[in-house]
Amino acid sequence: MLTRRLFLGGVAAAVFASAAQAQDMPVYFDTDGAAMGGYDAVSYFNGDGPVRGKPQYSVMWKGVEWHFSSAENRDRFESNPRAFAPQFGGYCAYAMAQGELISTDPTLWQVVDGRLYLTHSPEIEEMWSSDRAGFIRKAEEHWPVVLYHQ
Repeated sequence: MLTRRLFLGGVAAAVFASAAQAQDMPVYFDTDGAAMGGYDAVSYFNGDGPVRGKPQYSVMWKGVEWHFSSAENRDRFESNPRAFAPQFGGYCAYAMAQGELISTDPTLWQVVDGRLYLTHSPEIEEMWSSDRAGFIRKAEEHWPVVLYHQ
């Protein structure tokens, strides 16, 4: 009886540890130690297109460091990060529609209905642009579940 209890207790602990580890996993894709490869997420909404951020204007959010080109952009992000952060954790929007986690090129982007979407390559960007609304719907079916099944 004691062996059975130890076994069941071990299984419960393993399941809890896996769930806790999945919840601690960063949601946002990062390269070179920063979300979006160090690009300023707010800059996509200023009409300037993507601008590189600077480490001195950074903030930690959702387990990832975010860089900004100015203190003003950093403060705007901090006041409402979800308004500026890319959809699907900064992973490729087209790949997410296929249920895959693929890196992105922060210079390949589009703002659709006030939300930022990134893609992996010029070829993928072109495919994604052919049916953005359809791919967004499909990607939303996979997000964020796909993070925990890779």
